[in-house]
Amino acid sequence: MRQQRMLIPTQRDVPGDAEAASHRLMLRAGLIRQLSSGIYSYLPLGLKALQHIQAIVREEMDAAGAQEMLMPALHPAELWKASGRWDVYGPELMRLEDRHGREFALGATHEEVITSLVKDEIHSYKKLPVTLYQIQTKYRDERRPRFGLLRGREFLMKDAYSFDRTDSGLDDSYTSMYNAYVRIFTRCGLKFRAVEADSGAIGGTDTHEFMALADIGEDTIVHCPSCQYAANLEKAVGRIPQLAESLDTNNDSAVSELVKTHTPGVSTIKQLGQFFKQSPAQIIKSIALEADGTPVIVLLRGDYELNEVKLKQAIGAENVTLLSEDGILKLGSTPGFIGPIGLQNVKIIADVSIYGMKNAIVGANEPDYHLLHVDLHRDLPGLTFQDVHNVAEGELCSHCGNELSFAKGIELGHVFKLGTKYSRSLGATFSNENGVTEPIIMGCYGIGVSRVLAAVIEQHYDEQGILWPETLAPFSIHLLTVHVHDEMQMKLSQDIYTSLQNAGYSVLWDDRDERPGVKFNDSDLLGFPLRITVGKKANEQMIECKERRSGKQYELMANQLLSHCQSFFQSGGISNHE
Repeated sequence: MRQQRMLIPTQRDVPGDAEAASHRLMLRAGLIRQLSSGIYSYLPLGLKALQHIQAIVREEMDAAGAQEMLMPALHPAELWKASGRWDVYGPELMRLEDRHGREFALGATHEEVITSLVKDEIHSYKKLPVTLYQIQTKYRDERRPRFGLLRGREFLMKDAYSFDRTDSGLDDSYTSMYNAYVRIFTRCGLKFRAVEADSGAIGGTDTHEFMALADIGEDTIVHCPSCQYAANLEKAVGRIPQLAESLDTNNDSAVSELVKTHTPGVSTIKQLGQFFKQSPAQIIKSIALEADGTPVIVLLRGDYELNEVKLKQAIGAENVTLLSEDGILKLGSTPGFIGPIGLQNVKIIADVSIYGMKNAIVGANEPDYHLLHVDLHRDLPGLTFQDVHNVAEGELCSHCGNELSFAKGIELGHVFKLGTKYSRSLGATFSNENGVTEPIIMGCYGIGVSRVLAAVIEQHYDEQGILWPETLAPFSIHLLTVHVHDEMQMKLSQDIYTSLQNAGYSVLWDDRDERPGVKFNDSDLLGFPLRITVGKKANEQMIECKERRSGKQYELMANQLLSHCQSFFQSGGISNHE
């Protein structure tokens, strides 16, 4: 393609609200343009890169035995109501009515639609197993779209769904998709981890997220450097070292009697620590919540944070919110001074972080008062302990005992074992070998295709611009003619352009009438793997090559170029040229 004819609106400056490197570079390189908050147009270069990702996804999905199809983006509300997700999914689901007042949703995901389709088309065990997938635009009304393509309201997604007769069949389908994902993200040039995860509103069990490691990531990955354990923060489980011993401030078993102490205006963990000159680890914070309409008090060590996902699973709740001030007063307590001792008719959930605590500090359920020297065994007998906290620095791996590490990540894909969650609610069944009707067993597997594009750039850039992996680069080679009015330079450029295209390489020829500095800067910004410059030595048939990733520059005779390109790209963009 000749660059003077191509829409590549590069920019020096970008809007100040472009926080992520990928967002800034995609705007500067002319890959995308924003239409509205969280909604983007893909310009020619951006679309080319996106199409390369889609091609890799299709190849690996097809190799795994999945079949491509395409489903509607507009979903009747009754399907979502039948599955129970019309209310559960919340405000992120974009809802609308047609002219007849019928309710619809713009597809955020397609479990309901695919299950309804399979219900009508598959009735016998002889048609199973089958895996179907699509690559399609999805819609979610994000509260705060940000980071360009990393969190948008409209995005491209690959979603696949497997249908099996047995649990062991689902295991096979899940493993096949898991392995396909490993190959996809590897071919895209990403550094990633597969981590244990929570299924969220989609439901299911045995889920894994595939996370690209990146500082801009909104998800926290907890992993063990010594073994293969990895999970996102919502799911991660650790082991608190020397639990009871480290929490006894006297380092012995002696416990004093309860003392109610006046603490005027002291209501936060930080204030309590300063007031009593105690570590937050010696304070038990009481969090008043409402779980599906029922008050719940959660007890946590003062330096730990509540994990809402773990709590929901522990008590079997769909929705958890903070209890209102009126609700706290009805419990016989007061906001800011809640404590577990003396409360009646309220469920108390104790986190494992407070197990064995002695001489602890809790709220006294009276304004401006706290209780000192609390012994959980003595003062709160019968407590049961559950893990409802976020794993924190210093915790140990529950698998091998070594200290856990933390990293930031971008979610690229998610695989779920759905079981019969949707097939039962929507009536998707089959007749087995004995003629007995059973629910189809399902799995689902999603990849954020447009998010992969942004994640790749987050991991592959430098101060000058993008460093495309060869597999995704919009063009493999950038051919630059320094002076387009020089007849020898244009003739040699045309010859090189033609020979490279005939050899099967994708080439962008910068034949613009621009200053050399502009061309070189744009070329570094666009970041194609290999740049070929035709300049003042054209009359000698001499050209200059620059490898974008390594920065190597060297001269070649024009008749050496094809063999050099073959060697360069066969070696994955790493040459031995001196």
